[in-house]
Amino acid sequence: MIQFSKDFLKILKIEKGLAENSILSYKRDLAKYHAFIENRQRIDNIANVSQRNLRAYVRYLNAENISPNSIKRAISCIRNYHQFLVSEGIMDNNPVLQIDTPKVARKLPNVLSVEEIDKILHFIPKKAPMAKRDIAIFEMMYSCGLRVTELCNFKMSNILWDSEMVRVDGKGGRQRFVPIGPIARTNLKNYISKERPALIKKNPNIPELFLSRNGNKLTRMMIWILLKKWTSTAEITKEVSPHTLRHSFATHLLEGGADLRSVQEMLGHADISTTQIYTHLDKEHLKEVHRTFHPRFD
Repeated sequence: MIQFSKDFLKILKIEKGLAENSILSYKRDLAKYHAFIENRQRIDNIANVSQRNLRAYVRYLNAENISPNSIKRAISCIRNYHQFLVSEGIMDNNPVLQIDTPKVARKLPNVLSVEEIDKILHFIPKKAPMAKRDIAIFEMMYSCGLRVTELCNFKMSNILWDSEMVRVDGKGGRQRFVPIGPIARTNLKNYISKERPALIKKNPNIPELFLSRNGNKLTRMMIWILLKKWTSTAEITKEVSPHTLRHSFATHLLEGGADLRSVQEMLGHADISTTQIYTHLDKEHLKEVHRTFHPRFD
């Protein structure tokens, strides 16, 4: 079974072009699935797995108090895995096709207001060590709607100064171009000219834009820590993650009148239905305005 799993993961990486984090999620889900099939169902040949075994696995996941989102992802993983086994002639049919996935209510993401974003930027002391870098990071994520991994991998060569755009290497190797506004450009230039030169002395050929004090590429965890630090300093009580800035980018565009297709393009969503969650968020904003200002809510 382990070899089938390795072959499947290799296909996902090479042919499907999935990101490393997605590959790791698949790997964890498959390991858990194999352990259940072998140890609890006593099956040593993957070709012998039936719908009964799979329903037992779903019950097992539910009993583990795993979230509906995680169960949905796990079922999607093993459905694709068994489809791979069918395509390789190891199984005659895919037993997962008849297994229902749990219905998951789409949770509206947290969003910062423009005032809250300005407040966070105000509370980053301008003379603090690495302040120019931190401000540039914050501006890039909010002004361009970058995912945290996209920010960590962002290279100097991805800034297209003349066209006032950035080239973003997104999920699955998909590339997109996003405008970058004057405030973000100014903060980027400040960081590049005044802080980055000292950071690259230990690693002069590093291509990534945002670096640690040791001259290394920033990690996802470092970005999380920086964001938590500055939101806490600004006394923002909302739960804020790097993705919150991406959510805020999309929501503020739609609130300002941007069309859904343009926002989809800038976010790098393959499916517009993913972008449509922000239209629901925008409706929540409209309802809040209505509640606040309409006389019938007095």
